Formats: sequence, C-alpha cells, structure tokens
Amino acid sequence: MPKVSMTVNGQPAEGEVEGRTLLVEFLREGLGLTGTHVGCDTSQCGACTVHVDGRPVKSCTMLALEAEGAQVTTIEGMAAPDGTLTPLQAAFREYHGLQCGFCTPGMVMSAAVLLKENPRPTEADVRHWLEGNLCRCTGYHNIVKAVMAAAQ
Repeated sequence: MPKVSMTVNGQPAEGEVEGRTLLVEFLREGLGLTGTHVGCDTSQCGACTVHVDGRPVKSCTMLALEAEGAQVTTIEGMAAPDGTLTPLQAAFREYHGLQCGFCTPGMVMSAAVLLKENPRPTEADVRHWLEGNLCRCTGYHNIVKAVMAAAQ
C-alpha cells in the first residue's frame, strides 16, 4: 500500500492508505481525528470541511494521497493548545450557532477562511460563503449571527 505524509494540525502525520482512501477517512480512521464529520458521502453537506494549505476543502472529495505534503487543519487544530477557543468558535457557542453540532465543525472551518479573506463580511457575504454547508437544525440565522459577531 502507498504511504502518505502530511502535516495535520501542525504535527507530522503519515500512514499507509489504499489508493481510494478519502482524506476524511484517513483523518478519522487513520489519525483518530473524529471532529471532521461524514454527513452525506456526496460532497453536498460540508460537514467534512477541513483546510488544505489554507483553503477549505470537502475532505470527502479528496483522496488522502492528493494531500501528500500538504498542511491540513481540522477542527481539532483550530483552538489553542490549551483549549482556548478561537473568537469564531466562541461566537458559535455564545450565539447558539449550533444545535445538534453535526455540521458545526464544517461550518467553523468554512467560516474561518471567509473571515481570513474578508474580515468584515456582510450578512449576504456570510450566507453566500456558507451555501455549500448544510444545517438541518438551526435555520442558519444563529450561524450567520455567530460569524458576524466573530468579525467584529
């Protein structure tokens, strides 16, 4: 089996994978990083969103081997080493931008890139950016409020 190596959440990570192993499978099963969720297996929901070299990627659409040498960040890598939440994560908690929490990691990962690229988005910007992430619980209103609050 081929080997793959990458940096995940600032730490070197490697493993043997089949050629068809998806990045989400490698992260969850190979590395035990289960914060990245599998919601649909069809790239429709965004629950599996991670950062690959700083860009949001639906990890169910990328083979692990395609991430060879990449810098990958999962939801586990967002908070500080002491567990302190980022302002975005804290805003999700404060503004109740989650209910069941299943979509939350993907929403946070997507929104983090939006705020990096556009630190002062409009509500329309946030809604447009998150179109590829589905939430079946919140109706998006509190998610949008949380992202807007984090931008302040």
